[in-house]
Amino acid sequence: MDLPPTNAWRLCVAPMMDWTDPHCRYFHRLLSPHARLYTEMVTAAALVRGERTHLLAYNPEEHPVALQLGGAEPAELAQAARYGEQAGYDEINLNVGCPSDRVQSGRFGACLMREPELVADCVRAMHEAVRVPVTVKCRIGVDDQDDDKDLFGFAARMVDAEVRVLVVHARKAWLQGLSPKQNREVPPLNYPRVYRLKHEFPALRVIINGGIDGLSAVEEHLRHVDGAMLGRLAYHDPYALACIDAALHGGETPARATVLRSMRAYIEAERTRGVRLASITRHLLGLYHGEPGGKAFRRVLSERARAEDAGWEVIEAALAHVDGRAAQAAA
Repeated sequence: MDLPPTNAWRLCVAPMMDWTDPHCRYFHRLLSPHARLYTEMVTAAALVRGERTHLLAYNPEEHPVALQLGGAEPAELAQAARYGEQAGYDEINLNVGCPSDRVQSGRFGACLMREPELVADCVRAMHEAVRVPVTVKCRIGVDDQDDDKDLFGFAARMVDAEVRVLVVHARKAWLQGLSPKQNREVPPLNYPRVYRLKHEFPALRVIINGGIDGLSAVEEHLRHVDGAMLGRLAYHDPYALACIDAALHGGETPARATVLRSMRAYIEAERTRGVRLASITRHLLGLYHGEPGGKAFRRVLSERARAEDAGWEVIEAALAHVDGRAAQAAA
């Protein structure tokens, strides 16, 4: 397996449950031509035993796009990875970072950091099943694992299993006592540990995730590791993703309204297929974050997109609030 160029993971958008669905990823691709996009986590069992067509759905425009899998059974993960590769995904990523009770009860996610040999077996099976890169997303540790050696030991097992890209959320996870939301906010960030991981394993491509709040933070991280993965920033303030992409790759940042109007054909096609407008516009609410008219833009989308017959006219009505404010500011 030949990996894409080193900068293929320079900018990524994290897999986020209930957020990074195909509508969200299509929108993010319009904002960011270069970012590597990730699906929500899909369990290997659901892919092997369930309705794969829906679970593997994505838009061709999303490439490069990775399928994130959850599971702990090597043969099942290998088969799920095959389905992902057959569907055209550019990468298969194994979730070893989600701390939710539901995920733990299925013996996958962050609890697997306590079983690095099992994770290595899973990764080997996936690697043997597909030719696309097999990567792992983990935490810096779980519960009482709070030392460099814990993370470095886990990484060593991954390298032995031929993992060449490791995405590290720079917080440890508490498997008991904290909700998934609290696990994204309460455990302190420890970026230096991730930097030391890269120093310890220079051939391993290390992508850092967790609490990255803007371009300056991305640029600082890229001095130490191979890539930065944005999570909540990309979702709640998606225009920041466009600005960061343009700054890193020397392009021009597209105007917000241009990006939004570029979605018209997609939205109208999805409405024809019976998709409700609110299923798409829920991902657009932050586009004018912090801008004049942004609250009115969000209000119009939130209130009117829920109607059964809502269509493109709702987008234009929301845009009228921000376009009008922009014109007033320029006068």
